[in-house]
Amino acid sequence: MEKKSILDPMPFTVDSFFTTQEQRDEEKKEKVEEISIDLLDEFPNHPFKVLKNEELSKLEESIKDNGVLEPIIVRKKDDRYEIVSGHRRKLASTLVGLKSIPCIVRNMNDDEATIYMVDSNMHRETILPSEKARAYKMKLDALVHQGKRNDLTSNQVGGKLETAGLVGQENGDSQTQVRRYIRLNELIPELLDMVDNKEIAFNPAVELSYLKKKEQEVLLDTMNYCDATPSHAQAIILKKLSQNGELNDEKIVDLMEQEKPNQISKIKIREDKIQSVIPKNLRIDNYEDFVVKACEYYGRHLIKNREQER
Repeated sequence: MEKKSILDPMPFTVDSFFTTQEQRDEEKKEKVEEISIDLLDEFPNHPFKVLKNEELSKLEESIKDNGVLEPIIVRKKDDRYEIVSGHRRKLASTLVGLKSIPCIVRNMNDDEATIYMVDSNMHRETILPSEKARAYKMKLDALVHQGKRNDLTSNQVGGKLETAGLVGQENGDSQTQVRRYIRLNELIPELLDMVDNKEIAFNPAVELSYLKKKEQEVLLDTMNYCDATPSHAQAIILKKLSQNGELNDEKIVDLMEQEKPNQISKIKIREDKIQSVIPKNLRIDNYEDFVVKACEYYGRHLIKNREQER
């Protein structure tokens, strides 16, 4: 076979004749376009909250002084554009009065866009458990839809979840931890909000996610009434009772009324007794303040009587 000489000329193309290598490299770069903010739509079911907070205020100031330094990533959707990454930059730009924003338009299908959207937001300093739960679920579904094996995504916590392992790999979360976050999506909104607000710890929240929706609603009412949240041990008991079909309203109340080791002792007053002395038009959530003020008033009354008796 005849060998080519190093002196043989490079293959000729019209492109190579009329353009330089620098120009051809430049053409391969993604182009930035100024797109009207009115044409930008949010990503469907975007799991990350875009809030007006201190972080957003700093971004607003930066955009006022320097403009949008990093273009947002969008994809074409009919005659409009869908934001894949850059929801906060878009909101901050709107708040400072910009009419358009620099964008890079990428050709991505739904799964590719979902994966990119999740990965580009996971670097945030603060990510709520509910945000991580929804984001991980969306990315896992997208990976599975792309062709990952469905048998690797069972619902058992700690099972063989290689696809889930890919989901949390970049964020240092194991496949087991990814699945535990995804379980939080089974909580009713009120309980999930309590997890975000750190009123319910992560571990008990995962166990509570196995309760039926109706059982969670009863638990929420009981928690409000008893002014208590379940410990991890109590959550495990609730889960086991639910899975065995033995959980009812009475058992939920009995369990939540148990005093935990670190729980502040409470004084209990029978409802019929307290209602007989409290004004009829007083709301139940104002009972505690009324009783405390009544006790303060009665305490001053006793002190005054003792002074008069001296």
